[in-house]
Amino acid sequence: MGGVTEYLVNMKKNLISKSKIAGLSRRLKGQGKKVVFTNGVFDIIHRGHVEYLRKAKSFGDILIVGLNTDGSVRRLKGESRPVQSQTDRAVILLALRMVDFVVLFGEDTPDRLIKLVRPDVLVKGADYKFNEIVGASFVRSYGGQVKRVKLTSGRATSTILRRLR
Repeated sequence: MGGVTEYLVNMKKNLISKSKIAGLSRRLKGQGKKVVFTNGVFDIIHRGHVEYLRKAKSFGDILIVGLNTDGSVRRLKGESRPVQSQTDRAVILLALRMVDFVVLFGEDTPDRLIKLVRPDVLVKGADYKFNEIVGASFVRSYGGQVKRVKLTSGRATSTILRRLR
């Protein structure tokens, strides 16, 4: 039972509220850590997600993942999504060793969250052009980097859901 309890304690410790994320990010940077931020729905975790998150983590020391809340996913993807709740998605992300912290956000874009985190590196998939990446100009304005990660071919949640239907 100790293992499960310890896991749940760590999960709660690493699921950070928006009200605490700015302070956490400042503390980490003050310790000389390079903070990386990415965001997404992460509804059905698959190989593409794992490879993407591994590459994102390689750009720094700490990976913070902004996770869309259930309400924002419904607005962005439709009423049939998400398949898994925000809590389940957060637990799964935090079980991946490359993810250090998860923060939920309910807006349609992570713009406000990026301004709170002020990451050293902002990461999105290569399916986005630099001018389409929310927060890119802000991150560059203070000397941060914006990186695009090539996505794993044929690996997408929508593809998995089509196969299941």
